[in-house]
Amino acid sequence: MQQLQRLLTGDRPTGRLHLGHYVGSIANRLKLQSEYDCHFLIADLHMLTTRPDKADIEAISENARQMVLDYLACGIDPARSVIFLQSAVHETYELNLFFEMLVTVPRLQRLPSLKDMKDSANLAEMPFGLLGYPVLQSADILLPRAHIVPVGKDNEAHVELTREIARRFNNLYGEVFPVPEVLVGDVPTLVGTDGNAKMSKSLNNTILLSDDETTVRKQVMSMYTDPNRVRADIPGTVEGNPVFIYHDVFNPDRQQVAELKQRYRQGAVGDVEVKEKLAAAVNAFLDPIREQRARYEARRGFVDEVIYDGTLRMRERARETLLEARKAMGLTGVWNRISRKAEVARKQREKSSVR
Repeated sequence: MQQLQRLLTGDRPTGRLHLGHYVGSIANRLKLQSEYDCHFLIADLHMLTTRPDKADIEAISENARQMVLDYLACGIDPARSVIFLQSAVHETYELNLFFEMLVTVPRLQRLPSLKDMKDSANLAEMPFGLLGYPVLQSADILLPRAHIVPVGKDNEAHVELTREIARRFNNLYGEVFPVPEVLVGDVPTLVGTDGNAKMSKSLNNTILLSDDETTVRKQVMSMYTDPNRVRADIPGTVEGNPVFIYHDVFNPDRQQVAELKQRYRQGAVGDVEVKEKLAAAVNAFLDPIREQRARYEARRGFVDEVIYDGTLRMRERARETLLEARKAMGLTGVWNRISRKAEVARKQREKSSVR
């Protein structure tokens, strides 16, 4: 039987996931989990780059549980996938150090996403750890020796850096790491309900995968739409309209969507009707996810077991990778030579003392 290629992706444990997470990455994970040996990372070390406070660290456990509940509710199968806690795989730290030697500061500074992250976190200056964020991501990807990385559009440049690091390591020391390919989702970013930016919990423009029907309807009914359309009989713009973007993604009734667009352009339908039908479509999409989430939530301690077992499995693979990397670099030989000479010297001293 042919061995499956490995896949790595993950999320920072900031809590429950939203529709933007689903269309940006989870949908791809569901498609690919039967085709790849999947590794899903709970990226708590990455949290430290912008949230190093003790309170944020203490919140990681519960946030991780809620996030993994969403994974399982969407259909991620822990029997087929390795879901693991980044900070508990200590080989991550060592591989990150090796990779830091293979990349320059100017190369990292050319990544625009780092400045965006600094600004979003209201940081006056760039912390060293945030500058090295993409290098740590490279360690995450290459520790399980992943072949494919599903990401949002904003992280595509980070995977390219990983590819560079893998090639540089292999050229210097020998073939250890695959050069991973990137897979961007069909809808890489989803505009938030406010229409101003991508969906983000920090902007309060989200619909969570776990939101109940009433909350979803409230969020949909407050959504931004065509600002020039003050009455239902005024022709409206469909293109770029968040309500219709959501219809295209979440409403499976393509005929209904086409009719709503036609009537909207003609000024023959009001925003309320369009939003009511969207709320119904989104709730229908979320119903099975909510039901599955409730079943997993009722199994006390199950999510912790999933994370624990997945982390143990990842530790085994991480040890294998790091051993190969150290052997290729020659670091294992350095210690072996020193330890052998030390043992010989100790035995000689002991032999002399007996005499």
